[in-house]
Amino acid sequence: MMNVHIICVGKMKEKFYMDAAAEYQKRLSPYCKLTLVELPEEKLPQNPSQALIAAALKKEAAAIRAKLPPNASVAALCVEGRMRSSEELAGLLRTWENNSAKHLVFLIGSSYGLDEALKSEAWLRLSMSPMTFPHHLFRVMLLEQLYRSFKINEGSSYHK
Repeated sequence: MMNVHIICVGKMKEKFYMDAAAEYQKRLSPYCKLTLVELPEEKLPQNPSQALIAAALKKEAAAIRAKLPPNASVAALCVEGRMRSSEELAGLLRTWENNSAKHLVFLIGSSYGLDEALKSEAWLRLSMSPMTFPHHLFRVMLLEQLYRSFKINEGSSYHK
């Protein structure tokens, strides 16, 4: 069974996001061993400078690296990443499943994104849309797309 990790910066607080995420986590359980890690977002003042943002992203990146399992393929979710269709994501999951990497890790950054160095270390940069979404909604969207990918790969009618 595939080991999938989602490392998120920021804690989910809204019940409706938590309920949706829990539903997809339950649905994913027959397909993968899912580990979800929430890390605290660095506190920044209102209207922070680019230097303060960069320093915060660097600290968040260090916390993320500390949680990365050994022998992992890492996908950084970022707006400048490549957009993929659901079928393409399903194909990537098939590739990862047959890869020597023991863990597949998706990174969701804070409201300011991910540190550039961390993104450059990732095996893949993935974007869902050029639009901006709340990070907690984005987590639900990722969980749904992972579930959809597994259903596509099994030939289910879930994906229409």
